[in-house]
Amino acid sequence: MSSQILSLICSPSCKVFFNHDPIKIIRARGQYMYSEKDEQYLDCINNVAHVGHSHPEVVSAGTKQMELLNTNSRFLHDNLVHYAQRLQATLPEKLSVCYFVNSGSEANDLALRLAWQHTGHKDIITLDNAYHGHVSSLIDISPYKFHQLGQTEQSQHVHVAPSPDIYRGKFREDHPDPATAYADEVRDIIEKAHAKGHKIAAFIAESLQSCGGQVIPPVGYFQKVAHHVRNVGGVFIADEVQVGFGRVGSHFWAFQLQGDDFVPDIVTMGKPIGNGHPMSCVVTTREVAESFMSSGMEYFNTFGGNPVSCAIGMAVLDVIEKEDLQGNALRVGKYLMELLEKLKEKHPLIGDTRGCGLFVGVDLVKDRLKRTPATAEAQDVIYRLKDQKILLSADGPHRNVLKFKPPMCFSREDADLAVGKIDHILTGTHSRAKYSLKLCMDSSQIVSVTAIQTQGLTKNKEHNLPSTSLKVILYRLSIDQGQIVCIHFHVLKEL
Repeated sequence: MSSQILSLICSPSCKVFFNHDPIKIIRARGQYMYSEKDEQYLDCINNVAHVGHSHPEVVSAGTKQMELLNTNSRFLHDNLVHYAQRLQATLPEKLSVCYFVNSGSEANDLALRLAWQHTGHKDIITLDNAYHGHVSSLIDISPYKFHQLGQTEQSQHVHVAPSPDIYRGKFREDHPDPATAYADEVRDIIEKAHAKGHKIAAFIAESLQSCGGQVIPPVGYFQKVAHHVRNVGGVFIADEVQVGFGRVGSHFWAFQLQGDDFVPDIVTMGKPIGNGHPMSCVVTTREVAESFMSSGMEYFNTFGGNPVSCAIGMAVLDVIEKEDLQGNALRVGKYLMELLEKLKEKHPLIGDTRGCGLFVGVDLVKDRLKRTPATAEAQDVIYRLKDQKILLSADGPHRNVLKFKPPMCFSREDADLAVGKIDHILTGTHSRAKYSLKLCMDSSQIVSVTAIQTQGLTKNKEHNLPSTSLKVILYRLSIDQGQIVCIHFHVLKEL
């Protein structure tokens, strides 16, 4: 099936990876995916297949329960109770009440409802570049998404705090106390909101920002923010949809990186919880749950907490424990970071490497001093990696951060392979010839391209075309014996 056919029968808003040259995947196992041509790809992208694609224990647990019973939670069933107890055992004692739902978006939407009901307040503080889900309530609190809407006005009940990014943010690694500095920004937002008669219901943050560019908040930031928010009657929501279940290696939950003295009021879970099965969960305190119940409105979710989902969820927890995947994330993640640090010393295109466990980002820059995002170069790297049968993505507000978030069975050998290929690609960018391009446009269509070799070899470039409203990236040249044989373009956005 071509991407053109897909866009005709599904919404054209739905995009695929590598949309200029997509891959048709027909099966997967462990950390590997296989195309219709039976080509094996190393999956460095998929944090949904948490314990590995098609894990036999997870598949078996779901199949066996489906053969017996699948129904809703209006009937008693042991799976629901046992699974809730097992999840609670991984969390601080204060977090003791579970609501089972079906996706990360549902979980975060319910978390907002809990916060609104418990506090009686309306306003939400979110972080710049955050993404919390696709439903309307979450688009409103996801700058990663609503910034794309152009002239659409931000909700008056949503306040955006700076991302606690110590590489690109307002307060950087040379600041004596970035945690306090970023938390004070939240305090200032609260004060300004209150001066206008607004009251804060919640502060919500991904425990580690993923779409925002693999951002690791400075230790102590969450504690200080929670203090400011709770002082005005709000609650703290930790979004673990992307990074929970042992991915950070040293802890089971990413919010625990902040220290034992920090406990959120509400935690949301998704993606890895079911290893690809659609399920999610919200866990909160008894106090918040009782406030939600006092509204008088019954809460019911048709599929949330069904016996099959709970069986699968328990199997995922079993595999994490049996195969020591949290330990693997710690060991392999540390090794991966060591490899990338060595790569950084070799290639000036790498401005920063950061991460915890198997959640790692590589920030590509055109200039290390100015930290100018190397967007086109990042796109070139991921496409050329795909040609080498390695799947990696690039994200962040500038789409220049290479993101490692592979299945947790990712090995040292996989790390060697992926980093070795990146090294080869980055080495090639220094030795290939550079070309300047003359593009002739007619009605915003490229009708001819003239390439002139200038020096050295070709490197990805961005071309702003003043005669049109489009920004075009040259993202790949195919070269044979010094001649350009194929040129690929990608329209980034309307200016």
